[in-house]
Amino acid sequence: MSYPSLQAAARDLERTGQLVRISEEVDPYLEMATLHLRIHAAGGPALLFERVKGSPFPALSNLYGTFQRTEYLFRHTLPRVREVIELKKDPTLALRRAWHYRRAPFTALKALPRRVRGRVPVQYGRTRIGALPQIVCWPMDGGAFITLPQVLTLPPGSMNIMESNLGMYRIQLSGNEYVPDREVGMHYQLHRGIGVHHAAYNQSDAPFRASIFVGGPPAHAFAAIMPLPEGLSELTFAGMLGGRRFRYKWHHGYVLSADADFAITGIIRKNGKKPEGPFGDHLGYYSLRHDFPVMEVEEVWHRKDAIWHFTVVGRPPQEDSSFGWLIHELVEPLTPAEFPGICELHAVDEAGVHPLLLAIGSERYMPFREKKPEELLTQANHLLGKGQTSLAKYLFIAERSDDPNLHTHDTRAFFRHVLERVDLSRDLHFHTKTTIDTLDYSGTGWNEGSKLVVAVCGPVRRRLSGELPTGFHLPKGFKNPKVVAPGILAVEGPAFQPDSGYAEADALADHLAAHFDMAGLPLVVLCDDADFLAADWSNFLWATFTRSNPSHDVHGARAQCIHKHWSCAEPLVIDARIKPHHAPPLEPDPEVVRRVEDRFFRKGKALEQWG
Repeated sequence: MSYPSLQAAARDLERTGQLVRISEEVDPYLEMATLHLRIHAAGGPALLFERVKGSPFPALSNLYGTFQRTEYLFRHTLPRVREVIELKKDPTLALRRAWHYRRAPFTALKALPRRVRGRVPVQYGRTRIGALPQIVCWPMDGGAFITLPQVLTLPPGSMNIMESNLGMYRIQLSGNEYVPDREVGMHYQLHRGIGVHHAAYNQSDAPFRASIFVGGPPAHAFAAIMPLPEGLSELTFAGMLGGRRFRYKWHHGYVLSADADFAITGIIRKNGKKPEGPFGDHLGYYSLRHDFPVMEVEEVWHRKDAIWHFTVVGRPPQEDSSFGWLIHELVEPLTPAEFPGICELHAVDEAGVHPLLLAIGSERYMPFREKKPEELLTQANHLLGKGQTSLAKYLFIAERSDDPNLHTHDTRAFFRHVLERVDLSRDLHFHTKTTIDTLDYSGTGWNEGSKLVVAVCGPVRRRLSGELPTGFHLPKGFKNPKVVAPGILAVEGPAFQPDSGYAEADALADHLAAHFDMAGLPLVVLCDDADFLAADWSNFLWATFTRSNPSHDVHGARAQCIHKHWSCAEPLVIDARIKPHHAPPLEPDPEVVRRVEDRFFRKGKALEQWG
């Protein structure tokens, strides 16, 4: 079974108790998002908002709210897609296990988009931007946004659908300087396929046409975020994962997804920009207001029974975490072929994905002598030079043979393994004045920052401790030491000041090294709230790696730079205090939270069980 529409998926989830209808009118300004966040945090069902204030269209969220529900949605197609991926990794399997892979050619046929003619479901009626659900998720958001858009573009002069790019690029529907119903903001970042098309249109006289789809079969939204090689259309993956060829038609020079719930068509100004944002984003902070391209809206289409599909992003994990989980499930077998020598990869969701990448590699260059990181550094450079992994800010890479049972998804065990083995005089490798994720404001400018590779291999160098050294004390201005985990200590410092903050971190490192044996606690995180960091492992991952820029915020005892290589003694200090240039963290509106609690989660209310 595959779903031909979002409506079919919603009916199936409701039939199996995985979807709840909200019949009361709900305000798209903060209320819908607050309700979604509460239900998602409780592992609750998908939500169908039947009455959205100010819009004639119902809305659906939390569709992919749990890994189990995401797997359920694609239960009939995932095994077959995995078979195709396995054959890509090793084509000889088709000969050696022909019966097992007998369905693979039919699955591959679903990858071919299908052009249709005549009226299609999405052309049932026209509407306008202002009639769409104007969902604002966080108090400081600059307006309403489409949070699950599927943006389709083609190169100049092309009508070959196989050359299309389908990406999930944030769309601002209202606010700022956008002309109501006539303009929307188009936000896209580094390493996004639409940028290749935009550059080509800048060299062309052709108008830069784009189509924005919302809804459709659940596979379509997922395909828009799938990291496929440049030149391979995401529509092929949408067909395979959906078990149904992607249906489309041409209309007035635009591609329309026949099965989408909504389609917005228009022309992206090649050189004109307008302020976009702020927007509460998936790192748990606001992405701030910046100039981005603008799309001039021509038409807005919808199907007869259209449902507006949306999500809410914020500090991870959120609903979009299911995308990362499913991507890992699908592409893990391809990792060794894509990155030779790499056995495992994990972009850590709790740390915002791009700020922290964990990897397990292979050290095979000199097997006849004492091991040291050599091939690991080659593998690390490959990771930092290709696709989405190039956005990693911290990359910790370990060697497989040191512990065959080590796995990157057990992040606690991985950090323990690294801290037991890291040689602080050898294993820290900085990349300065480079690019980082657009949403990461820890760096020196927009998209500007640094990277740190920590490559470890060899025997255990130290025993980690979960206790403070005897007689432990801190210098003036520092307080509340808390052990986060064996080997990791959180220390509160004074509020960061640009003229003194970096020196304070150095002073803390030198004080600790001068007075104590810090071998058991080789990593110290300087923070604003040590209780918060130590309360939960995910707090440590989030605050440490989203609030620090390696070149500026990594310090160490007796630090020195010899022949351009930086090194230090224990402890290594990461300054994860909030800096003046950081984006503000996301905080819900307490009044809206109280209102939603009262309306939906009190005794006798429809969502009481999820309270």
